[in-house]
Amino acid sequence: MLSPFEWMIAKRYLWPGKGEAFIALVAGISVGVVMLSVAMLVIVMSVMNGFRGELLDKIVGLNGHAVVQGYDGRLENWQSVIADIERTPGVVEASPMIERPLLVSYDGTVQAIFLRGQSDEDIAALRDKIILGDLRTLQDGSERVAIGSRLAQNLGVRVGDSITIINPQGRSTPFGTSIRQIPYEVGAIFEVGIYTFDEKFVMLPLKDAQSLLLMGDSVAQIEVTVDDPDQVGEILGPVSERLTGRAVISDWKAMNSALFEALQVERVAMFFALSFMVLVAAFNILSSLVMLVRAKTRDIAIMRTMGATRRSLLKIFVTTGTTVGAIGTMAGLLLGAIVLFFREPIVDFIAFTTGQEIWDPQVRFLSTLPSRTDPWEVLGIVALALTMSFLATLYPALKAANTDPVQVLRYE
Repeated sequence: MLSPFEWMIAKRYLWPGKGEAFIALVAGISVGVVMLSVAMLVIVMSVMNGFRGELLDKIVGLNGHAVVQGYDGRLENWQSVIADIERTPGVVEASPMIERPLLVSYDGTVQAIFLRGQSDEDIAALRDKIILGDLRTLQDGSERVAIGSRLAQNLGVRVGDSITIINPQGRSTPFGTSIRQIPYEVGAIFEVGIYTFDEKFVMLPLKDAQSLLLMGDSVAQIEVTVDDPDQVGEILGPVSERLTGRAVISDWKAMNSALFEALQVERVAMFFALSFMVLVAAFNILSSLVMLVRAKTRDIAIMRTMGATRRSLLKIFVTTGTTVGAIGTMAGLLLGAIVLFFREPIVDFIAFTTGQEIWDPQVRFLSTLPSRTDPWEVLGIVALALTMSFLATLYPALKAANTDPVQVLRYE
């Protein structure tokens, strides 16, 4: 704790006098550097956390936590497999699914797509992603589909238009395999928020997909959702053993391992690199305090002769430097929060002024710039900034505390 005398002197040194404008400038720069370093760390880590979290939520929300797939692309007796999976502790839901790469044609334009056939319940789960049309029109035998917003834009398709889905693996005839082309009405347009999904995916009821692909009553995959995504491998381990020889289980970690490992490496690398900004800020605090000690050498000597102890001087200068760091840290948190709150307008403004799209959804997968701030991570950033600020004060404070008043005042 500081005594009233120590606190009074510390406050005086926080605001140097008129003749010490250069010291005040250096101290101001120190506050600014701490503020920018803390803000950059908070912004970058929040955006990277948001990118990982949003990507995981959207991928898992569309694909489930794991997929059970037959070796030949067909899974017979899938009803019994689903019943077995649902009896497994930790499994929340299991549902049949068909997913195949096909072609779609509209008004002379042909584009590659991923056809996905799902149960009525799974299709209904997309209702909050619908931007045009009505999912309730997608019923078995209705010959209606839902398509992604980017795909609709690329084809020039609107709700109510008819598109043709092309299955190259049609029926076998004496003259070869005939291409199967089935017209479907666009009943709804959805937007998941992942560029690839919105550009390629076409949804339709499971029975219609089985009919289009000539699969009979079989399915291609079973989508599985568990209560703890991080433990999906352990939860489905017993199921994998029972399905050996019939099907293989791939969880979200395996299917997207390269992507999420790259994100984790980039996240650690960015934190390590940006932490050097905090180190630079600490050196700024150290330099400003060294200059302050040199400018106040006579004052320090007078305080020593008036009874101030070395401990008091140590506390005064440590308090001064740490307060500079604390002010910069709080300002950095505020700046970071403001930038994150207005991140979309900032991105749009930069794109407008530079003419460059800095958040290209074709590269970044997500349509918007995400952000998720981890409170524990913010506490770690604050602790790092305050610790470095404190360590930067020790040398100047010790230098001031060890000032010899006799040597300083001898020739005064």
